[in-house]
Amino acid sequence: MPSPSKILVAPLCALLCALAPGLVHAEDDASETPRFGGPSHWRVLASPYTLHFHPSPEHRRVWAIGAEKQWDESNWLVGGSYFSNSFGQPSGYLYVGKRYPGVFGYAPQNVFAQWSAGLLYGYRGEFKDKVPFNYNGFSPGALISLGWEFTPKNSVTIHALGDAGLMLQFSHELR
Repeated sequence: MPSPSKILVAPLCALLCALAPGLVHAEDDASETPRFGGPSHWRVLASPYTLHFHPSPEHRRVWAIGAEKQWDESNWLVGGSYFSNSFGQPSGYLYVGKRYPGVFGYAPQNVFAQWSAGLLYGYRGEFKDKVPFNYNGFSPGALISLGWEFTPKNSVTIHALGDAGLMLQFSHELR
């Protein structure tokens, strides 16, 4: 039987490659609209499940909680999360990112793509080499995600965790 990584990563990569041309037509971030100005709203996040592509006996249950603020006109966001990493260590992620409702015009407005990049903390001691560029527990982090708003205030998102796995997340908007 094929590994979960072959089953899930290949279609996700194919989807992202198919959507890449839409970046050319995405809104111009250098427009008159300020990235972090104007009306905004908060969102609370909870991730109860993570699928590891290469399960190991040293892996522990992964969970995360967090919050992010999104600016309504530009769809830019900032956020943070606290989580237990794959090795049971308390960890955190502070980030900036952007949400693309309608996935660049290829999907209904309640389907979205999102990216984030920021600073990851965790993965110390014997697990320090489990993430790239780790220095004293700090390393760069990035996520690419696809999601679905199933009500105006609630959504479900799948985050690609590099080549390590996929994380399921539920969120609720505080508007």
